Amino acid sequence: MRLVYIGTPQFAVPPLRALAAAGHTIVGVVTRIDKPAGRGKSLAAPAVKLAAQDMGLTVFQPRRVRDQEFIETLRKLEPEGIIVAAYGQILPREILDLPLLLPGCINIHASLLPRYRGAAPVHWAIIRGEQDTGITIMQMDEGMDTGAILMQERIPIEPTDTAGSLTQKLSELGARLITTALPLIASGRVIPQPQDHAQATLAPLLKKEEGIIDWTLSAAEIRNRVRGLSPWPGAFSFLSGVRVKIIDAKAQPGTGEPGILYAKENNILHAGTGNGILQILVLQPEGKKSMTAAEFLRGYKIEGKKFETTGKITSIK
Repeated sequence: MRLVYIGTPQFAVPPLRALAAAGHTIVGVVTRIDKPAGRGKSLAAPAVKLAAQDMGLTVFQPRRVRDQEFIETLRKLEPEGIIVAAYGQILPREILDLPLLLPGCINIHASLLPRYRGAAPVHWAIIRGEQDTGITIMQMDEGMDTGAILMQERIPIEPTDTAGSLTQKLSELGARLITTALPLIASGRVIPQPQDHAQATLAPLLKKEEGIIDWTLSAAEIRNRVRGLSPWPGAFSFLSGVRVKIIDAKAQPGTGEPGILYAKENNILHAGTGNGILQILVLQPEGKKSMTAAEFLRGYKIEGKKFETTGKITSIK
């Protein structure tokens, strides 16, 4: 088929490559505009743009996908199908109705809809302690992930999964599932199933503030946040005013005042929570490299120290 592909982050790269490898003709790739990134705030291209350029594909970067001039440009490409993966803007009806062969635009969504509609489904599934997730191939409408389900596949969320590792797994699953689904959809062998909107949950866009740890939560809930917010924005707290990111931790039974740090034998670092103890395995004070608990304890005194929710100082005293 003649396809237009619409996507932005690394999650959307494997499906793009898989569609091209399956023999489809990608007549255009649509992605978001380059944005400032890093400490120098130099412009950085989206992962999909870089991949598309590497593949020799034509790239479009409209500031607003609703602009009539851009919609006319898409129309002239005469796409038989439009595939979307984590683009970041809701498509207007004019674009949804453009495909000449497929029944509307087809989206690759990283959850088992109707659960976790929104921008950060992988992160919130881990944060909320889900045991599994998956990919939904869906028929798009003008709502946010509200269209009919065409195909789904479930995978477990492993105890060691972070948002980063799980996103990669789902990206690879999405690549396989969309290449399987397209010929079935085009031939009418897939019957769209409306979502049960009463079962819907939301996965809103993450903000940096989501990373601040509430130590009155249980140890298990805090560990889920550590995993679900890795690699960005990271789960963090403040120690003597310095931001400290918790990179890896384990939830254990026990009691301790929320936020208070405890050093145990064999360089084991614990923090009290609202229910249970959080054993901190790897952490990263601001401006430093990540370090094990043993390395941290060799360099910092923690007696009487408590994690707080605010701070501005740039070094631990």
